[in-house]
Amino acid sequence: MPLHTTTYGDHGSRVVFCHGLFGQGRNWNQHAKDLAADHRVLLVDMPNHGRSEWTERFDYVDAADRVAGVLDADDPVALVGHSMGGKIAMVLALRHPELVERLCVVDVAPVRYRSATEFAGYIDAMLAIDLTTLEGRREADAALTDAVPDPGVRGFLLQNLRRDGDAWRWQPNLELLRDDLDAVTDWPEEALDVVTPYDGPVLWMGGSESRYVRDEHAAAMEALFPRVRRVTVKGAGHWVHSEKPDVFLEVLRQFLG
Repeated sequence: MPLHTTTYGDHGSRVVFCHGLFGQGRNWNQHAKDLAADHRVLLVDMPNHGRSEWTERFDYVDAADRVAGVLDADDPVALVGHSMGGKIAMVLALRHPELVERLCVVDVAPVRYRSATEFAGYIDAMLAIDLTTLEGRREADAALTDAVPDPGVRGFLLQNLRRDGDAWRWQPNLELLRDDLDAVTDWPEEALDVVTPYDGPVLWMGGSESRYVRDEHAAAMEALFPRVRRVTVKGAGHWVHSEKPDVFLEVLRQFLG
């Protein structure tokens, strides 16, 4: 099954967005609309998210190859990825450089992150909701409050709650993501041992308040992406593009040229 995609714009260079964990392509809708006057924009639901296919395991190489399947070597893209989607985008650029004209990595590094406790708590709380008796989103929001006290994060997670007829369901493959969280927070270093560094231009954008991009990550980033330029967005946390959308878009526009 192909991945679910949404397109904006009908001319200009091609820009492809990869969302993060618990996200979906439509998280980038506003940015896509803003760019559509000058670019052809493609929003992709990552495997096990949104309307895309579910898989039997989480694997960055497999996910990157699946995203590569919707791209075309005759029309290389500017590839933008946030968090989990940033790792997928990096792996794709390393394995299929002919598909990627330039790369933008948002608030993640090509390293293993040690703790997945926060994400595990989110998934456990989502799975604990009895969807067979759920009356509406307000009830679901209340059920998540203890585990997810930040209303912005709750709202983000609840975008994944869908109603099909009389039944509620979660769009992401939550059981798989819970079982494979170690793979989500990992980096497939061994699988990428044989690839050469990606030699295209790379924008590495992070939030000043985020713990996902640190100075000690620079060596790993520069080893794989020697033409990297790092930009730190002041006052932004992990969700740079939603917390500081105007700054994010301006920096991205400059990178796209």
